[in-house]
Amino acid sequence: MQDELLDIVNEQNEVIGQMMRSEVYKNKQSNFRAVNAFLVNDQNQLWIPRRVKTKKLFPDSLDASVAGHVGAGESYTTALIRETMEEIGLDLTQHPYECLGLMTPHEHGAAAFANVYLIRSNEVPNFNPNDFYEFYWLSPQQLLDRLADGDKGKTNLPLMIRKFF
Repeated sequence: MQDELLDIVNEQNEVIGQMMRSEVYKNKQSNFRAVNAFLVNDQNQLWIPRRVKTKKLFPDSLDASVAGHVGAGESYTTALIRETMEEIGLDLTQHPYECLGLMTPHEHGAAAFANVYLIRSNEVPNFNPNDFYEFYWLSPQQLLDRLADGDKGKTNLPLMIRKFF
C-alpha cells in the first residue's frame, strides 16, 4: 500500500489534522476523504472492475469504476481528476462528469467521507493493469445480486449503489 498524507476531518467534513494513510488504516479510522466514480453507459449499466489479487485492501474484489483517497490539501475534484487518469486513463478535464453526493461514516456507514461521481461513457476504459484485471458492464441490480450471491466487493460498493442508483 502506497503511503500518503491524508486530511483528517470532523463530522462536518472540516479538516482538523493530517495523518499518514498507513496510520489511518492501522487505527481503523473513517474520518478521512475519498472519491468514487462510476462509468455508466447508455443502457444504464455500470462499468465494474475487479481489483488485482495483489492489492493489500480488498484483493480480487469488485470495485467502483474509480476509487481513491483525497490527499492532504487536495480537493475532492482534484483527487477525482487525478484518480480517474491514473486508474482508467480518462481525462476529466476534457470529459463531463457530475457529483451524485457525499457518503459519510456517521450518516451512511461508509468507510470514509466519499464524494460519489457519475461519468457517462460507452467506452471500455484503458484501465491500469496494476489496479484491475477484469471488468463487467452490470445493471445496479445485477451488481447487488452478484454481491448477495457471494462475489467479493469493497464494503462501500452496495452502499453507494443503493443510495445513488
